[in-house]
This record gives sequence, structure tokens and C-alpha cells, in this order.
Amino acid sequence: ASQAMLASLALLLGLPLALAAEPPTCAPLIPVTLNNDTISGILGQWVYIAGASKYGPHQVELKTVKHAVFSFSPGSHEDELNVTETMRVNETCITKNTSNIHIFRHNSTLVHVDDQVSSTAQLIQSDKDLFILKHLNNNFPGLSLSARTPNVSKEQLEEFKAHLHCLGFGEEEIFYTSKKDACPLPGEKTGEGSVEQQLE
Repeated sequence: ASQAMLASLALLLGLPLALAAEPPTCAPLIPVTLNNDTISGILGQWVYIAGASKYGPHQVELKTVKHAVFSFSPGSHEDELNVTETMRVNETCITKNTSNIHIFRHNSTLVHVDDQVSSTAQLIQSDKDLFILKHLNNNFPGLSLSARTPNVSKEQLEEFKAHLHCLGFGEEEIFYTSKKDACPLPGEKTGEGSVEQQLE
């Protein structure tokens, strides 16, 4: 009887180790299949919320971007999107509309081309109001979260953070943007005061 008890005790003690080795909460990051429907679904404006990367140059960028809004519109070729970005880099507001996204349907990747510099990412399946990118930088993991509005739910943020923790990121490696750092968007005729009111 005591041997059986010891055996069951060993099983119980071994259980947390087995669970720790394979976290049950790690949902796979499944790329979105890029077709006409999914591509038209990402057109329009997005607000960048948070990001993390193990890739050095990308980490520097994440630290300096305090807020960003970007929008996609159809490009001059079928599998090309024009990108307009308005962002606050440290204290400076910048608007750029010179970059493009090239769409590669066969392997579900998006390539952002900006001044001869390109970066590759996969759009990850999620809520239609979220835009989660898995950045492919020389096998360094990276993930970013954008949304249709500046406000994401607690559940959506927790889901994003769970993905990051599964990729080996700690809380201190996640960089968040802040609504208070939003820049006026091109064409907005607003004084500083009314921008502040909009953000409250």
C-alpha cells in the first residue's frame, strides 16, 4: 500500500513539472490567409498600441515611438498597399506617406518597403478589430498590436501579452504607446486645446 502511495505521490509531484514544460495557455500564432477578402479587411486606419522585439534595431524603434496611427489604401498594383503613417517619435510628430506594403499570398507575408529598407511580417488571426503582426527579423521574435480604436479591451491586451510571454518576452520588454502623445492627423484643423479635449 505504501509503495502505491509513493507512486501516486510521485505522479502528483511530477504533474506541475509536466505542466510547466508545456504551458497549456500558448495558443499557436496562425497567419491569416491573404486573399481579396482579408486584404480589403485591413484597409483603413489603425492605431498602434504595443510591441515587443528581440531584434536590436527594432527595440530601439519601439522605445522611441510614443504614438502612431497608420492607414492602408489600395496601391498602384494589385498586391500593393499605400501606407500613411502619423507618429510621435520621442517629442516630434512625423507624417510619412512614401512607403508601401507588398503582399505575398503564397506564404501569407506582408513586406513593408520604406526608403529601400524592407521588413517582413505575418498578419496573425485575431479579432477583426485587431491587427497583430508577427515580425520576421532574422529569426528574432517580434510581435506588435494595433487596433481600429485607441482603446482595446483588457481581454484583448491580456491575449496579446500571453502570446508575448509564450515567445519568451517579459513584461519589461513590452513597449506601449499613450493616447496623450497622439499627433494631429493630416487634414485635422484643430488647435492644441481641442486635440487635448478629443483625447480625454
